[in-house]
Amino acid sequence: MEQRLPKGSLGGQAVLEGIMMKGPGGYSTAVRLPDSKICVKFHKYKSYGEKYPVFKIPFIRGIANFVEALALGMKTLTYSSSFFEEDEEETKADRLFKDIFKDKAEDVLLGITVIISVVLALGLFMFIPAGIAELLGKWISNHFVLSLIEGIIRLGIFLAYVALIAQMEDIHRLFMYHGAEHKTINCYEAGDELKPENVKRHTRYHKRCGTSFIFFVMIVSIIVFMFITAEQMWLRFLLRLLLVPVVAGISYELIRMAGRSDSGFWRIISVPGMWVQKLTTREPDEDMIQVAIVAVEAVLYGKAYADAVNDAQGIVLPNAELEVDDLEGF
Repeated sequence: MEQRLPKGSLGGQAVLEGIMMKGPGGYSTAVRLPDSKICVKFHKYKSYGEKYPVFKIPFIRGIANFVEALALGMKTLTYSSSFFEEDEEETKADRLFKDIFKDKAEDVLLGITVIISVVLALGLFMFIPAGIAELLGKWISNHFVLSLIEGIIRLGIFLAYVALIAQMEDIHRLFMYHGAEHKTINCYEAGDELKPENVKRHTRYHKRCGTSFIFFVMIVSIIVFMFITAEQMWLRFLLRLLLVPVVAGISYELIRMAGRSDSGFWRIISVPGMWVQKLTTREPDEDMIQVAIVAVEAVLYGKAYADAVNDAQGIVLPNAELEVDDLEGF
């Protein structure tokens, strides 16, 4: 009987018409191509914690894992979208960008995208709720009540945002792949054989999901931000910004414990995040489940397995020799 990875070792995310799975030592990206073939690529990988022991320290590791997940997620999402890009004429701006940054152009562009995404997220989920709370402060003097209202507004914006984008066809399919990812991990962690009929029986919700992490962030931020009592508005905004890593670190430790424990307490703690996953996951079809299975098995068996899957379908990947990817550009 094959030795299985410890519970909590597998994680991933949905990408465009596919799934990224990450495990000890590597990650894979499996994509359903327009011709219905499944293309899979495996990368050896060293996490920040493996390269720098300081990032294994509790609470600090949560910040490192968040940054790492964001960078890896954007990288694999860009990779999956490359299979569906229509041929477009290269503009002068494109050529100038490539001339300046040479072979680092793609990494630089990806880094800029990550920075813009973080700035927009901070504006939407932090500064707007804080600004509304500041306005309400003219009528509500209790600091703790205002902090609670700000947190509720932040959570409401997040839920409304997810519900709104879920109406888009591409996002709806992304959420179906998200469901396939969860079902497949749940199947593997339950000890069942990775077959579509087995995967289908498992739930599309998972305690270690990024959606649950965001929910924990929302709740923890309410508690942490209650201790900000500076009178100047700009200073309160600045302190909130500086405390984001603290909130992320605490939230990571909570979701990590919840994901590794089956006790009644942690199941109860995980319930609200699982409810939110009703918005960010959908029941997948069998084709999506097959993609998820290939992604998991590529992580389990490595590059030789990925190459065999591609060879059997006549798929030749460009730059197939690149098998080490440690996100040094980030």
